[in-house]
Amino acid sequence: MENKDVVQWKCRYRLEKRLGDINACKSPEESLTFLENTKPYEVIEGEGNCLLNAGIDEMWDLIVGDSANHFNNANAQIGVGDSNTAANATQTDLQAATNKTYKGMETGYPTSTSQKATFKSSFGASDANYTWNEWVVKHASSGKCLNRKVDSLGTKSSGTWTLEVSITLS
Repeated sequence: MENKDVVQWKCRYRLEKRLGDINACKSPEESLTFLENTKPYEVIEGEGNCLLNAGIDEMWDLIVGDSANHFNNANAQIGVGDSNTAANATQTDLQAATNKTYKGMETGYPTSTSQKATFKSSFGASDANYTWNEWVVKHASSGKCLNRKVDSLGTKSSGTWTLEVSITLS
């Protein structure tokens, strides 16, 4: 009997679209209250993404101690853009030429529990007002992206859109 090692990378995402502007909140506590008390008018959920080669290398560098680029609250971002170029592991970032925006993490994110990391960013009324066709999880200072997903999520023109990305290894 042949033994095989099998690893699964499973990515799920959830986009919540709300009226109102999270950028008007003056503190992290106000932002949390906004998200808790403002019901989304639309929710989109999906699965899958493309793990990028640079992201794989960065994970191994973190594991063996060759990198200090921790994807923590101060450094992790979610980026969105309008490119619908098919995802490919050799890509290193969003493919949009100009319409791309990166936002830092919500308070308390990212989290790590039960073999899963969860990232969450909110884009306020004046952020990323264009068609959302792609997203990435990125390290702010190194610029290294873990993954990229191409999916038509709609056209944002106002309000607050919150994207949550959960990645499970098993």
